[in-house]
Parts: sequence; C-alpha cells; structure tokens
Amino acid sequence: MSDLAENDPRPDDELDCFKRVIQLEAKALEALANSLDSSATAAVELIWKTRGRVICAGVGKSGHVATKIAATLASTGTAAQFVHPSEASHGDLGMITQQDSVIALSKSGETRELSDLLAYCKRFGIPLLGLTARRESTLGKLADIVLLIPEIEEACGETRAPTTSTTMMMAYGDALAVALIERRGFTAQAFSRYHPGGSLGAALAKVEDLMHVGHAIPLAQVGDPMSEALIEMSSKGFGCVGVVDQIGQLAGVITDGDLRRKMSGDLTSQLVDNVMTTPARSVSTGTLAAEALRIMTSGKTKVTSLFVCDGKQRTMGLLHIHDLLRAGLA
Repeated sequence: MSDLAENDPRPDDELDCFKRVIQLEAKALEALANSLDSSATAAVELIWKTRGRVICAGVGKSGHVATKIAATLASTGTAAQFVHPSEASHGDLGMITQQDSVIALSKSGETRELSDLLAYCKRFGIPLLGLTARRESTLGKLADIVLLIPEIEEACGETRAPTTSTTMMMAYGDALAVALIERRGFTAQAFSRYHPGGSLGAALAKVEDLMHVGHAIPLAQVGDPMSEALIEMSSKGFGCVGVVDQIGQLAGVITDGDLRRKMSGDLTSQLVDNVMTTPARSVSTGTLAAEALRIMTSGKTKVTSLFVCDGKQRTMGLLHIHDLLRAGLA
C-alpha cells in the first residue's frame, strides 16, 4: 500500500469525522425523544387494534428502514410485511386489505412512488401512519396519524445523504415495536418461536427441543447393583446415569466424578443408592436452553449433563453440554 498523498485525509481527521457523525446522530435521537407527543401512543393503539398486518412502505433508504421495521414487528408478535411502493403500483396493492394498517416512510413526505399507495389507503379507508419530517407534506396531510421526526441536518451536509433522518426513523420503529411488546407482554419463550436458527435460536430454544429421549437416556433403578449401572453408564456415553424410583421419579444421579470419589474394591457390588448424589440437578421441560447452560456452569460443582423432568419429577430426557455446543449456544 502506498503512503498517504500530501492532500489525503489523515487518520486523526477521519476519526474526528466518525465522532462528529455519531455525535450529530445522537443529538438527533435526543431531539426526537424530546419531540414525541400523543401521536406516538395513538400509533401504538392503532397498530394494537389492527386485525390484519402492518404494511411498511418506503423508497430508497427509507425503504430499507421500512423493511427493518417490518422485520422487527414480525419477530416480536405483530404481523407485518414490507411492500415496495413501486411494486404496489403494479399489482401488489392487492396484498393490502382493509384489515391492515400502513406505515409509510418519507422524510420529505413527497416521495412520488408513494402516491398510488396513499391514494389506495384513502380510497378503501385503510389506516395510514406517516413517518416524515414534514407535517404539511402530502404524506403528512393524508396520514391519519403523523409520526413526526425533527428536521435536523444530515450528517453529510454536502450530499444530504440520508443519515440522521434514517437513524431517527429506525429508532421510531424500534420504539413502536418495544411499546407493543410491553403492551402484549411478549416473552422470551414467545420470541423463540420466530427465531429458531443461529445462536439466538439456541439461546431461546427449550431443553425439550435439544434433549435425548427414550432408550438414549442412561437410567438405573433404585436398588440396582453398581455393576449394572456402570454398564448402562458406559453404553450410553454421557458420563452419568440417572437413578429413578419405581414410578420413574428422579431420585439421584451418578457421574464420573462420583465414581472417582467413591472408588473402592467393592464398588461394583454396592447398590446405586449408596453411590448416587442427591438431590440430582435437573430442569423442567419448559426451561430455556440458556438457563440450562447457566445451571450447568454455576455453583462450585460444574456438570456436563442435566436430566429433564416433568412437573412430577419423572425423567423425560437428558441434555448434554455437547447438545448446546452443536446448537451454537455454548
């Protein structure tokens, strides 16, 4: 790589640019927070009462923000979809029904491609929310609720490339989604239904989605000799065996560590009752995988397996830390 030319920007100047842009956008967000009024809560109420989907629409950078808002709403329990205004003019208006509501994004409020969509909303009485910087614009006048962002200079003053404006729009959309989450009482368990993949999906998965069941579970009965328990433990390969009573309730667990601590010449002739650790560390079927990992790794004694029980403490499965690793959590 060649040396910087004499008139090239210096790293210090570029760092100042980073700081200036971020500080300007932070001020814009503060101004947005201070400018909020009853329109924000009215928007939450309107979306809350929407029986269909929330249609998000915008063009250019506003379109990208609209896509993100739709995705955030959809992933948090509010049915939502992005519709491109240009495609809407060529048939996709049929995707929008009178059961839906629309959020249209345009800083100027005069985006030409939105005109057919706005007219469609007014013709069929579809609730319209306008996210814009200009209340007196076409979008502002046609919207049932105007979600106003402050008119603050863009971070790139010369080109006026959307920067501070799209940041405020994005934040407004996030605030709408979070307000709806709190009103709905949306839980992590519900969130997991919309995020089955990746590390987030693993963290929000339940242990019942990852556990081993049936004949794969290493089990011994109370009163069994250790010789039989050792065979079961070795054949299943989890480094442990659960000890259950006559009705299948988990009475204790024997791990590799227990064998080392209680190693003696007559170990194989002893009963499992004398070797097992009680109470056994276990979780319920509805426990999140992330919580199971915390239980495995907390306390003085770390474990690599957890038995999974139902409400009556009957053994339903076994979760090993390798299952969490394969799922991308641990």
